[in-house]
Amino acid sequence: MFFYVSLLSMENTLHEKVSQDILLKAYNHMMLAKAMADIYEENRNVCKYVHSTSRGHEAIQLATAYQLKKEDWVSPYYRDESILLGIGFEPYQLMLQLLAKADDPFSGGRSYYSHPSSRDENKPKIIHQSSATGMQTIPTAGIAQGIKYIQDFNLQQFENNPVVICSLGDNSMTEGEVSEALQFSALHQLPIIFLVQDNEWGISVTKEEARTCDAYDFVAGFTGLSRMRVDGTDFAESFEVMKKAVDFVRTERKPLVVCAKTVLIGHHTSGVRREFYRDEEDLTKHRAKDPGEILRNQLLESGVDEELLKQITKKARLETEEAFERAKNAEDPKPETVMQHIFAPTPIIEETGTREPAGGEKIVMVDAAIHAIQELMWKHPEALLYGQDVGERIGGVFRETVTLGKKFGSKRVFNTAIQEAYIIGSTTGMSAVGLKPIVEVQFADYIYPGINQLITEISKSSYLSQGKFPVSNIIRVPIGAYGGGGPYHSGSVESILANIKGIKIAYPSNAADFKGLLKAAYYDPNPVIMLEHKGLYWSKVPGTEDAKTIEPAEDYILPFGKGKVIIEADKNETEKGRTLLVVTYGMGVYWAKEAAKSFNGRVEVIDLRTLIPLDEELVFERVKAHGKCIVLTEEQLNNSFAEAFAHRISKNCFRYLEAPVETIGSLDVPAVPINLVLEKEMLPNAEKLSEKIDELLKH
Repeated sequence: MFFYVSLLSMENTLHEKVSQDILLKAYNHMMLAKAMADIYEENRNVCKYVHSTSRGHEAIQLATAYQLKKEDWVSPYYRDESILLGIGFEPYQLMLQLLAKADDPFSGGRSYYSHPSSRDENKPKIIHQSSATGMQTIPTAGIAQGIKYIQDFNLQQFENNPVVICSLGDNSMTEGEVSEALQFSALHQLPIIFLVQDNEWGISVTKEEARTCDAYDFVAGFTGLSRMRVDGTDFAESFEVMKKAVDFVRTERKPLVVCAKTVLIGHHTSGVRREFYRDEEDLTKHRAKDPGEILRNQLLESGVDEELLKQITKKARLETEEAFERAKNAEDPKPETVMQHIFAPTPIIEETGTREPAGGEKIVMVDAAIHAIQELMWKHPEALLYGQDVGERIGGVFRETVTLGKKFGSKRVFNTAIQEAYIIGSTTGMSAVGLKPIVEVQFADYIYPGINQLITEISKSSYLSQGKFPVSNIIRVPIGAYGGGGPYHSGSVESILANIKGIKIAYPSNAADFKGLLKAAYYDPNPVIMLEHKGLYWSKVPGTEDAKTIEPAEDYILPFGKGKVIIEADKNETEKGRTLLVVTYGMGVYWAKEAAKSFNGRVEVIDLRTLIPLDEELVFERVKAHGKCIVLTEEQLNNSFAEAFAHRISKNCFRYLEAPVETIGSLDVPAVPINLVLEKEMLPNAEKLSEKIDELLKH
């Protein structure tokens, strides 16, 4: 299905359909946008931070903005200042971000110009916007996915059916993640418009260098995705087309792509200037389609007094100059605010509930997860679960979601395609509309396609939106070697994840901790990754019987950042200086437990339970008591989380140490070999740990 807008058929009717008030409103906004761009150019020494402007794109952006209501959501990209003007933001507010001032309403001076985020009750909502081209498509599709879910389950009433608009440049259409968003939107019939603004340039890359076709032709293969073309330099035509587009999605609740042909009159950015890569012929061609000039001529032809247009232009310039002076003199952010909004405050700070109910039965870790999610989903209709193969047919490749699909139905527990980027990135939008997505990446080795969304969108969202949009999600990741899994099903990735600032990481080693941490993750307003060791799921790996525990009660919650001493050293031995501490997590807990048996009270073991936040206070306290420490991990050692933590232990406990802090982990090979003999040689184990303990105790 597609729409095609014929310019000839519309030529004689557009001005009758678009009121003169709207045309003059658009002209005023275009003159504001032009004056802003001119003033930024005239004050390059003041406008020192990189920025783009909407020059050449004003018509389609304003035509889009004027259709939106307060229930709607829009994701502008970095050239969309005219969308922001059109939905009601003032030049002064935009300039505060341009100059990175403290009162920048979007990011508090932390992000670039035209990188908005807003929860203004009287305007369309805007999630955090990044600079990475095309990356906004997945989070924005997640908003539409969330709205569909809310309406399917009648969780919220809206005065108008919300419409979601994702704006992007045509060159970003070649990004793989854009296709994931288009595919999911078409498959699930989401209420979203992808507005593609095509000015034929991708920085210095021409359309001939970058693509085989424009966005309109590209999306033809997505069944269920409607499409329209429009001359995005003509406001009247753009207004009529965007009205049809928005009315269609608001009514039909189906996705649509609008391909708008635009021109680039300004620079790509202030840092990549037009004269660097464009010749005069190209610039002349683009300037001839200046939306402001086109609209001005149309207004004159329709009988509008030229003096009125001159007054509008003059007033826009004066207003912009005054706003710029105010913005220049506004205060910069205070240095002490730099650490604010990394995480939103969590209500879960204490261990609560019953960990070991009387008469309780032991369960395996995988059942702890199933039961925790089941209890949460019964209680919270905003909770849903999706990922690869988690649906009713098999309930996860490790049976880690079995029964949930049958109990909650295919709208709350469902399979996705092999789209790790979408699975992870969509949680940004889902969270923004008030849902709690629990998603799963099938194996840790396959998380890499989703790393882009984790770093670019999820981890930065709270920080760069000044706390307006923390991403509240749970990302489940089966991890670790479990006996012959091979190089693509056995990897450990915690060091990579721990280097992403702005996410939390749990790594439980037993059923009780798993259930308690998963509950804490649910009530935490921040992004949480649950690393779940496959070898501990069923306690089938020899020596992991203790991963089974009595199942905690439904009310049990274990806060993040609380490590636990699981084996205490003999106090008399510690007083004699004859003990050491092993700090570990996950499968390392069981290697440490086994090794400690050989040393008769001389080894203490801490299970970290969460890696971010990390219980450094407990570790430092116990290191100071023992004077010797080993950090044990399943990961390869070089440049690992374990090595970094060992350094911090050394730095903070230096005066108390009797020997260097040691680390033990896997051999530094690129992957876990599938052959069991080679796998054993690569991985740490209790025997290897025992040798290191013996060596250190004899030190």
